[in-house]
Amino acid sequence: MKSRKRFTVLAVCLVLLACLLAGCSGGSGGNTGGNADGASGGGSGASTSAPSSSGKQIKITFFNTSAEVNEVFEKLFAKYHEVNPNVTVELIPTPIGGAQIEIFQSRLASGNPPTISNLDPSHIYVYRDKFLDLEPVRAKYEELTLPGAVEGGILDGKFLGIPWTAQGYGLLYNKRALEEALGGPFDPSTIRTRDALKELLDKVQAAMGVPPVMIHGADWSLGAHYLGALGFSLQSRDANENLKYWEDVKAGRAKLADNAVFNGLLDTFDMLKEYNYRKNDPLVANYELDGQDFAKGNAAFYFMGDWLWAVIGSMEGRDSEFGVLPVPISNNPDDYGNGQVAFSHPKLFAVDNSGARPEEQQAALEFLEWMLTSEEGQKAIVEEMGLTMPYKNVKATSSNAIAKAIGEYVEKGETINIGVINYFPTDYWAKTGASMQKYLAGAIDRNQLFQEVQAYWESVQ
Repeated sequence: MKSRKRFTVLAVCLVLLACLLAGCSGGSGGNTGGNADGASGGGSGASTSAPSSSGKQIKITFFNTSAEVNEVFEKLFAKYHEVNPNVTVELIPTPIGGAQIEIFQSRLASGNPPTISNLDPSHIYVYRDKFLDLEPVRAKYEELTLPGAVEGGILDGKFLGIPWTAQGYGLLYNKRALEEALGGPFDPSTIRTRDALKELLDKVQAAMGVPPVMIHGADWSLGAHYLGALGFSLQSRDANENLKYWEDVKAGRAKLADNAVFNGLLDTFDMLKEYNYRKNDPLVANYELDGQDFAKGNAAFYFMGDWLWAVIGSMEGRDSEFGVLPVPISNNPDDYGNGQVAFSHPKLFAVDNSGARPEEQQAALEFLEWMLTSEEGQKAIVEEMGLTMPYKNVKATSSNAIAKAIGEYVEKGETINIGVINYFPTDYWAKTGASMQKYLAGAIDRNQLFQEVQAYWESVQ
């Protein structure tokens, strides 16, 4: 990896840490919130005094890219205000899908950054100089979370994001619809090759009379979850090897068109296209409608993740049992990926260090700790959002049947580490996803797809 001024950043961090240990207060922090100022002070999380104890009214803002749960967050903010009346948390909502990062960039450019941002690790990495180093609270979160969770928030050597969810994805299936089509029980362990999956899809399509696979046509699903994350993460079980391969692609030393994993993924994608429930309008990309058709069994399969529960969990008339299959990339059942599902800590909470005052940073840290450890916060995240928390002693029980299915792979250690995407540029899913959309619609062939995606990666610095 390129150093990207790593030594300079490290030097600054050491100076700030020295100031903290010496008891620096960053006294003149004022309203500037600049990195050289009170960045440090309250934002370090070292102070234990509650911001409400002074009686001063503090307002913090929360930028949310998990748009499907905006309302749940707002309820939590109101609840926190009840128990801490001097602290107000205001939501900065974003739409599902596109334009989220553009909104964040606009806030930065206007000098009005959010106090807390719920972002993908890759976006935190890109804007890492804008966020608070959370090293002073790292030990606390290592104690609170499951092994490996905090590592997902360490970017460029610094703890910049607090983990709060653990999510996985693959080829979801509606158990009722599938078993009715098969006329009996289904054993997911029997599907570990492309041919086995094709045989299954043939049987289900014949029984249902409609193509049984839902392919969501959004660029983020096609470009990030399918092609980008799986393509680069399945090169090796060693995450460092995956990172090296990505660097080779960017440098033009490796060609996607010559890579067995990428070709295998597209062979499988070509097969899934044949059974696409939205074959006649593949780019409709209506998240709610796609989820509804899957949850009610109109489509038996759906390439998607356990976050779908936020949409279908409260849906009336839906089915109740769901499972997940790996996306096979070959006909060798032992190939990496044919028996595993993708799993990651996809969202992190980061605290601003470019405009927030020390007392706002401290309020943000205390609010986040309350939300992630209190019974009210955990129930909202687990039961209402339908998400899985990578925390010990969670005081809530998930109703998310998809997350439970993913959890079976997690327990067996059969997961794909997709951490390489943390280093990808913020536009990769939109750029490569646009090419995948053309491929899904039949507007370009595989060679053209590889040319477009290869050209994009080689343009990345």
